[in-house]
Amino acid sequence: MTNADPHDSKGLIFLRASKSWKIRMSHGSSPTPLTACTSGPLTGTIRVPGDKSISHRALMFGALAVGHSTVKGLLESEDVLATAAAMRAVGAKIEKDADGTYHIDGIGLGSLLEPEGVIDFGNAGTGVRLTMGIFGTHDIAATFVGDASLSNRPMGRVLDPLRQMGTSVVARSGDRLPASIRGAKQPLPLTYRVPMPSAQVKSAVLLAGLNAPGITTVIEPIPTRDHTEKMLAGFGAEISVTLNEAGERVIKLKGQPELKPQDLDVPGDPSSAGFPIVAALIVPGSDVTIENVLLNEHRTGLITTLIEMGGNIEILNRRDASGEEVGDIRVRASQLKGITVPAVRAPSMIDEYPVLAVAAAFAEGDTFMPGLDELRVKESDRLAAVARGLEANGIPCIEGEDCLTVTGGANNIGNGTVVTHLDHRIAMSFLVLGMAAHKPVTVDDGAVIATSFPTFTGLFSGMGADIRNSSSEAA
Repeated sequence: MTNADPHDSKGLIFLRASKSWKIRMSHGSSPTPLTACTSGPLTGTIRVPGDKSISHRALMFGALAVGHSTVKGLLESEDVLATAAAMRAVGAKIEKDADGTYHIDGIGLGSLLEPEGVIDFGNAGTGVRLTMGIFGTHDIAATFVGDASLSNRPMGRVLDPLRQMGTSVVARSGDRLPASIRGAKQPLPLTYRVPMPSAQVKSAVLLAGLNAPGITTVIEPIPTRDHTEKMLAGFGAEISVTLNEAGERVIKLKGQPELKPQDLDVPGDPSSAGFPIVAALIVPGSDVTIENVLLNEHRTGLITTLIEMGGNIEILNRRDASGEEVGDIRVRASQLKGITVPAVRAPSMIDEYPVLAVAAAFAEGDTFMPGLDELRVKESDRLAAVARGLEANGIPCIEGEDCLTVTGGANNIGNGTVVTHLDHRIAMSFLVLGMAAHKPVTVDDGAVIATSFPTFTGLFSGMGADIRNSSSEAA
């Protein structure tokens, strides 16, 4: 335990909560094995769920604004609904109407109520880290818990800068969940150089800076997704982004603004779109169009990479939506070739490497992916999980400390069971593999897919994919 004040009764919330807290194996669901079998051509025009990153932030900023905001197209996944529950716990009113629009009556910066119970984020790394940033500069105490996967993910990367701003922290060893914080009564503005390319860390510091007096500065050596900066500006915060002499992004935020309510329309999640994009490329005869996908330049690394590999991908109907570029993506089956993916591209596609590895299994030659150290600390050790999944299905690969090489073109692939480690992206990626493999591919738990893409199996079945519930077949 660290940074606890033994004379502070609020700091004891951790001890009270932890008496009844248990790590759950998955968030609210029993394991559901799924099997994907070789599919005929995938066809159709589809929409993927709303962008997860923007959905989290829309709920948070709406809760911190003074007045009424609306959000259309919100991703209704377990992760995002956990964020909605957290914002309700501190006083925001969040309701959904009959047409699916979310209505948020914000409480304003500095007016957060202390939550009465623990804040359970399930598997939501983005939700818990950004919420810690918000709570960390408000004079309230809160305890955060999560499922087995989230409880093993590093929180120190967010908690360390919060401590510098005056937040008190009580946490498990290694700054893991459950963790309790007490926000600073007199928070200090901070100048912070982000030590790793992480939009979550950057955003947590900026959100903490919202309720700190003066200027909070974040220096970002390697650019990451900039949804927080764009949305803060849209809600009326005074924020600037410049480059210093070293070419690093310097983000300055003036604290304690009055955020203005907004009406937002959430575009489709490019990370979720990666699954039908890769599936359409590798399943012969496929022709799929994905409408209304976010095309933020910090989120399109997978599309750029797949085009370099020879993928037949067209971007149609580019347009602006709530300050973000969106468009429609048409994908047709293609013969891919192996390439070396530039390491500098990793921050723009860090969540998409598992499904890129699947595409690489059907490419001619080797695909080399360096700069993957952040994959070690995702919902699982994704780098190891991907390598083991490929090996289980007869696909040659070499796992390095921070890199992966996949050799495409193997014969007779499939017939393996993939251990997902409670990681939704591992589950979806290897179901995509099964759609084009010679033999079926099984994932040990498809229930975790609800974390980010609850309509995954229904959407793919509508395009012609063959995904089966393995546990019901065995029964």
